[in-house]
Amino acid sequence: MGTPETEALAAKLEAIVGTGQVKRDEPMSEHTTFKIGGPADLFVTPGTTEELQKVLAACKEAGEPTFLLGLGSDLLVDDGGYRGTIVNLSRFDKVEVQGTRLICQAGVSLKDACAKACEAGLSGLEFACGIPGSVGGAAFMNAGAYDGVTADVLESLRALTPEGELKTYQADELDFGYRKSRVRTEGLVVCDVTYALEPGDKAEIQAKMDDLNERRAAKQPLEYGSAGSTFKRPEGYFAGKLITDAGLKGYRVGDAAVSTKHAGFVVNLGHATSEEVRLVIRHVQDEVLRQFGVFLEPEVRFLP
Repeated sequence: MGTPETEALAAKLEAIVGTGQVKRDEPMSEHTTFKIGGPADLFVTPGTTEELQKVLAACKEAGEPTFLLGLGSDLLVDDGGYRGTIVNLSRFDKVEVQGTRLICQAGVSLKDACAKACEAGLSGLEFACGIPGSVGGAAFMNAGAYDGVTADVLESLRALTPEGELKTYQADELDFGYRKSRVRTEGLVVCDVTYALEPGDKAEIQAKMDDLNERRAAKQPLEYGSAGSTFKRPEGYFAGKLITDAGLKGYRVGDAAVSTKHAGFVVNLGHATSEEVRLVIRHVQDEVLRQFGVFLEPEVRFLP
C-alpha cells in the first residue's frame, strides 16, 4: 500500500483505464532491455489516445512525476525505482497500411513495423529492423542504423503537447538532428507515426533485413542485457574505437562490463545494478577524456 496521495491517484487512474491496467510497485527490471531497475510507485497502461490524455491530465493535476515508457531499450532505471507514475504505451500496438504509407501507433516495435512493411511490399524502413525500440521512441531520438535514420522515412506524427492537446506534425516541423527531435526537446508524447515508403519486392526487402540482422548479431553483444549503444558518436570519432584504444574492452564493475565483442556497449552480465553500470560508464568517460581529450556523451537515458 502506497501513500494516501499515491492511492488516491491510483483510484483515479483505475477509473480511466480499468483496474487491471494500473500496477503498484512494478519492478522496472521487467520493462527494460538492461533488465535493471527497482519498483515504480505506479505503472499505468492506457489503451487509447483519449485514455492517455486523461491519464497525463490526472498525473499533472496531482503534481505526480510521470515518465513515458516505450520498450525501455535505451533506459537505465535506478535500483531504488521511480517515485512517480510510469505511463506504459505497450497497448498502442496497431499498424495500418494505406497505399505506400505505414501508420503505426507509438508502442509498435520497430521490428514489427519492419515486418508489416515487408509483408505489404513496402521498402525504406529496412535499416530499422534490428533497432530494439518502439516507433514512438524512434521519433523521439531520430533513431538510426546502417546509414538510415527515422527522419528519412517519417512523413508525419500525431502527438500530445505538454498541455494535453493532440496535434499533427509534419516531418519538416520536427527539427530532426543526430539523436534528437522536437519530440524530445519539447516533451511531446507520440501517439502514432506515419511512414512514407516505396513499393518494393518482398523477397528483396526480407533479404536486406536478414543481412542487416546477421551483421548486427555478428558485431553486437545481443546475448546480454544492454541499452544498445551506450554513447553517442562523437564528431570525427567512433565511440567503440576510442574505448577499445583506451584499453577498456572487458572493463568490469560487478556484473556491469564493457562488452568484449563491441566496446560501444556496456552490458549486464547477469545481475548488474544500476550503480555498477553508472560506475562503468563514468570510468569509460574519464579514461577516454584523459587519453584522447574526447568527451563521450551517453546515449543511454537515466531514470531518475
